[in-house]
Amino acid sequence: MTSRRRIALPAALVLSLSLIGPVTAPTLALAQTSMEDPLDIRDARRVERMERVVRELRAIVFQGRDTGRPVVVQPAETDYRIEELNRRLTDLESVITRLNGQIETTNFELRQSRDKASALESQLAAMNQKIAALEVFTGVPPAGGGSGGGATSSFSGPPPSAGGGGSPQADFDRARGLMLSGNYDGAESAFEAFVATHGNASLAPEANYWLGKTLVVRGADAEAASAFIAAIRGWPTTAWAPDAVLELSRSLIALGRSPEACQTLTELSRRYPSAAPSIQSRAAAARTQARCG
Repeated sequence: MTSRRRIALPAALVLSLSLIGPVTAPTLALAQTSMEDPLDIRDARRVERMERVVRELRAIVFQGRDTGRPVVVQPAETDYRIEELNRRLTDLESVITRLNGQIETTNFELRQSRDKASALESQLAAMNQKIAALEVFTGVPPAGGGSGGGATSSFSGPPPSAGGGGSPQADFDRARGLMLSGNYDGAESAFEAFVATHGNASLAPEANYWLGKTLVVRGADAEAASAFIAAIRGWPTTAWAPDAVLELSRSLIALGRSPEACQTLTELSRRYPSAAPSIQSRAAAARTQARCG
């Protein structure tokens, strides 16, 4: 009778099997099959591999015992990496979607900006045509000088007369009354009619001055500048003349013509050194606004 050689099991294997509990026949058969060959104690790597297998078997048995469900053994590290890659792909898709939305929004705003820029360029071109002649001291005719605003071509020479209408004083008083009552639209029309009808009258410069005032009220800065230029031709020595020069400078500032505004303010100080303190104070504020040197 051949005697079977007893096999000394590693301590870790004995502990693992004791923790597992009763071992079923297939499991015991598997253990016996695995242990039929003698262990080579000198092969440390083989021992480590076997202990790792035992630990994995113990984890599988515990999991099956606790859940009561069949255990599917999968490479955990691979699953984790796949899950991590899927999560990163999902995050990248969200980022790309968000960036695409931002790009579309930016393109839409860019198209709107280009449309607005084109519209502004058209408006600027039209405005330049109106104010091209507002170089106060160049002798170039101001915009609108021949229609509506009653402005003349320069500071010298009489304004044209359209003829017709009532007496200059009556028409002037009527236009002035409309302005004093707060009817600026009616006053603007009345003063325009006055300068067109009584262009040679002595009241024509003052009518242009008040016409400029009504135009300032409705923000027609180019037309207002033309009217003020017509009012101060010849630099009249009247009570309203310094204010007319100041209003001309302010209209030029509103039109973005700061150099011309500064030159006008210089002429205001030179031509009307005794202007009222209120005029001088407003002129100083205009110089600051125009950034005059």
